[in-house]
Amino acid sequence: MTAEATELLRKAYDALSHGDVQPILGLLDDQIEWHEAEHIAYWPGGPFTGPDAVLEGVFARIGADFDGFVVDVHRISEFGETMLVQGRYRATARATGRPLDAQVAHVWDFHDGKAVRWQQYTDTLQFADVTDQTSGGALARR
Repeated sequence: MTAEATELLRKAYDALSHGDVQPILGLLDDQIEWHEAEHIAYWPGGPFTGPDAVLEGVFARIGADFDGFVVDVHRISEFGETMLVQGRYRATARATGRPLDAQVAHVWDFHDGKAVRWQQYTDTLQFADVTDQTSGGALARR
């Protein structure tokens, strides 16, 4: 990977923060394995395979569940064909009006210029709490 690839990834995240998922989807291999963090609301129990599954199973749902969803990228690190993105998710849950401000890390594995695997690490309890999917939304009422 190169500095050019880092900039391409940064621009894709910037576009996502403006509601445009196409630059992210354009990075994905036809057979990408997209791994949501275990037990987040969008996790199907295994990976999504392919860009259409990611669009339907993740991005369409985020758009329905949150207003102003952004990934505030703090750092992108390169390790050969693997890229690590560190930052924060920021949004407001539509169902509750509660703010989301969760630490996040994404691990991207590339091959021949396309992402073949993606892994998310984030605060799944906070996601559940702000969308009121925990028992009683305990965190918001502390």
